[in-house]
Amino acid sequence: MPRREDHHAPPPASSPTPAGADALQDPALLRRLLRAKDRMDAASHEAWPVKRLAEVSGVSEAHFARSFKRAFGLPPHRYLLTRRIEQATTLLRDTELSITEIAFATGWESLGTFGRIFRDITGQSPSALRLEARANMPPLDRVPACVLKAAQRPDLNIAVLEKRRRMAKDTF
Repeated sequence: MPRREDHHAPPPASSPTPAGADALQDPALLRRLLRAKDRMDAASHEAWPVKRLAEVSGVSEAHFARSFKRAFGLPPHRYLLTRRIEQATTLLRDTELSITEIAFATGWESLGTFGRIFRDITGQSPSALRLEARANMPPLDRVPACVLKAAQRPDLNIAVLEKRRRMAKDTF
């Protein structure tokens, strides 16, 4: 007996697509995620729990956290840490503010936490980075600020605790 084709079956996929790829193609979702990212950039010294970011984006907390990581490669908390460390590095290099003033100005609630995370991410204490930056200050007046920031952006592709664990095992 000849086999009858089922016209209701979905067509075979020509290539497999990763789960959630359609969500990243949604321009409305990307705009919402960018809105939250822009708010974090503009006020990185403020507390930005996922609940607040999800409200800014108009999506659920879980959906926001998953979508943000897929879109930008980092979870929201790590992205915020990156921004804070970038700003602290710039202030250490370009101002005479004390390290305590810089820590609180960039959103840290504790000087000890700031120093520990700063050292974990950059590999140096804030004061050591300040001394090194001032000693090796090349004339950068012709380099656009956006290029300088991108070159000096800390790498947070792995969690700080994982980085610390690897360094302790000497596998870094």
